[in-house]
Amino acid sequence: MTALHRIAFIGNSLPRRCGIATFTTDLQQALAASAPDLVTSIVAMNDSDGYDYPSSVGFQIRDDRIEDYARAADFLNEGRFDVVSLQHEFGIFGGEAGAHVAGLLSRLTMPVVTTLHTVLSKPSPAQRGVMERIVDASSRVVVMAEKGRDMLRTIYRLPADKIEVIAHGIPDFAFVEPDEAKARLGFAGRSVILTFGLLSPNKGIEVMIDAMPSILRRRPDAIYVVLGATHPHLVREQGEAYRIGLQKRVHELGIEDHVVFLDQFVDRETLLGFIAMCDVYVTPYLNEAQMTSGTLAYSFGLGKAVVSTPYWHAQELLADGRGVLVPFSDVVATGDEIAGLLTDTIRRQAMRRRAYASSRSMTWEQTAKRYLATFESARRTRLLNVIAGTAQIRPPLQPSAPPELRTDHLHCMCDDTGLFQHAVHSVPDRAHGYCVDDNARALLLSCLLGSAGEQHLSEPLTARFASFVQHAWNPQAQRFRNFMSFDRRWLEEVGSEDSHGRTLWALGECARSDISPTRRRWAAALFAEALPTVDSFRSPRAWGFALLGLDAYCTVVAAPSSTVRLRSLLADRLLALLSTVETPDWVWFEEVLSYDNARLPQALIATGRSMQVPAYVGAGLRSLRWLVEVQSTPAGQFRPVGSESFGDRLSPPKAFDQQPLEATATISACLAAWRADGDTQWRAEAMRAFAWFMGENDLSTPLVDLETGACRDGLHRDRPNENRGGESVVSYLLSLAEIRQLSRMTGDRPKLAPLRVLHA
Repeated sequence: MTALHRIAFIGNSLPRRCGIATFTTDLQQALAASAPDLVTSIVAMNDSDGYDYPSSVGFQIRDDRIEDYARAADFLNEGRFDVVSLQHEFGIFGGEAGAHVAGLLSRLTMPVVTTLHTVLSKPSPAQRGVMERIVDASSRVVVMAEKGRDMLRTIYRLPADKIEVIAHGIPDFAFVEPDEAKARLGFAGRSVILTFGLLSPNKGIEVMIDAMPSILRRRPDAIYVVLGATHPHLVREQGEAYRIGLQKRVHELGIEDHVVFLDQFVDRETLLGFIAMCDVYVTPYLNEAQMTSGTLAYSFGLGKAVVSTPYWHAQELLADGRGVLVPFSDVVATGDEIAGLLTDTIRRQAMRRRAYASSRSMTWEQTAKRYLATFESARRTRLLNVIAGTAQIRPPLQPSAPPELRTDHLHCMCDDTGLFQHAVHSVPDRAHGYCVDDNARALLLSCLLGSAGEQHLSEPLTARFASFVQHAWNPQAQRFRNFMSFDRRWLEEVGSEDSHGRTLWALGECARSDISPTRRRWAAALFAEALPTVDSFRSPRAWGFALLGLDAYCTVVAAPSSTVRLRSLLADRLLALLSTVETPDWVWFEEVLSYDNARLPQALIATGRSMQVPAYVGAGLRSLRWLVEVQSTPAGQFRPVGSESFGDRLSPPKAFDQQPLEATATISACLAAWRADGDTQWRAEAMRAFAWFMGENDLSTPLVDLETGACRDGLHRDRPNENRGGESVVSYLLSLAEIRQLSRMTGDRPKLAPLRVLHA
């Protein structure tokens, strides 16, 4: 395997003012310096401000623009980067709990190594869901403290071999006394206490200010330097009210000559000068859940005596006498410890030497070597998985019961004629009228609910769907019409072959499982009348739909020999197509992928089981296995064949536009495969496809409204389709009914991502 040549970073970048920006830039520069031939590029996250980025930033993402995340994935894939290093912090990415970045990762074709700057011990459901999607998409996860490793293993159940602990990098700075830097910066003759970082209420500056009077009683020459601009987000929300409040506090204590606020965001060289001149560095943070602190790492690496509250990073870094820990918000202890260090030179110098000596493994040069080794390991593992054919195998995520089945939106999409085709958002669109395709699907749903232990659809509603199918039948042409205008005029005398086949499928299921005996007899009779026409069809999907109808019909009707022959003929046609087109890399029935793809292998599997023809089952399983593989992202999420792919000859499917119909077909086919060969991986694939509805998709966006049962019409490249038409709602409800039925059959709770509600 060749050496790493191209590495990309996703995160904030200087000159944006934040710790993540500093870290991303420092890591990028350290890696670029480690190997002259290494090409590095940063994908920079932007908030509402614009930044004058250097040439190291190759692409910018506006954090609230989901289309930018898609374009960033294209930039990285087209740039053929060997590995992507993601710097993750919840606050820098758009979407609920920063979910947009998970959509970006799902599109990448190279391994991802994620550095977690925060690991939450009590995440919200949304935060946990996003975190799990990110770590699942990552080949390796880096944390900067052992506490992070422990939390990932116990809270998030990550395997140990997926986690790396790499300390926060530090500049390789000489161990120097502070006098020269003090003189240069105007603090000669003073005992300097320093805090550096963006000013915000969680930093505990108030505690340090309140401790100053007690420090001054023992060390009258002490001065506390607060270096750093106010956090930009705080400035946008409150202006400089927080800084002014701190200054007022200093004035009230009468210590104006001993506290200096330097409202600056300084470059690294200036920062190192300020750290070099201090005698004690203090981080009085108020929250234990601080996994990393760049300012702590830098001051520790320069050999400073550090006094800190016991947040997680400080507990590890300052253990064994390498620093001093004081309780959170404890003014007395903070003052006592700092004053003690300022008045005890021998103890302070010993602490400095211990800190400096133990930090040599943390220099950016050493940190870069650790990251390079981790990147190499991630790439090697990914390559081995690809060779072994396991690159797409991912464990299902967080266990969760399937949602309740709600039909409110389905009812809204119906009138006394039938199911409307389209909607504008959630409002039925009468302009496009009705079609037999959607009403046949709705009849399938009614039949499934009648046999799945769910609340049945109302008798009038089911009768309406059946009536539409009956009215669509054109006995003169021996074909079903398809499209009807809102004023109940048929727009054609003969519909498509596919719509005819799909209607036969619905009639076959109705003949088998409708709760009404008279409707079962009606369906069987109309099925028998409409079936012979299929013999002349040329559409493989029409054959497949008809076979699915025959699978149901033949379980309840003693089919005549002509029907049995036609059933074998249709299955043989699909088998012949597969044998003609199939290659090692293209295991499919046609040279193109189109819509409702999984129905073809499903039809062969179902027919093969019923007729006891192993060749049919084998061909169905083989083609479905290939389809599942091409419908998976590198991170293992379900990605249906996009409609942009339709007609592309022998080409990998395009990602967009994605439609619910494909997920529904895949779920049904995978469950048919599971019933055929008992391999539980098929159930896992069905769950993965259903999770697409719930938000496990390229945009990390749920398509369904759990309260109404509405379903968006799909995913565009940059946004979800906000319309919620008839095909989409029936597709979702069919899938949900199957998943709920599976849950009852197996007694297992299906493993799905945490559910999030999309409100219509």
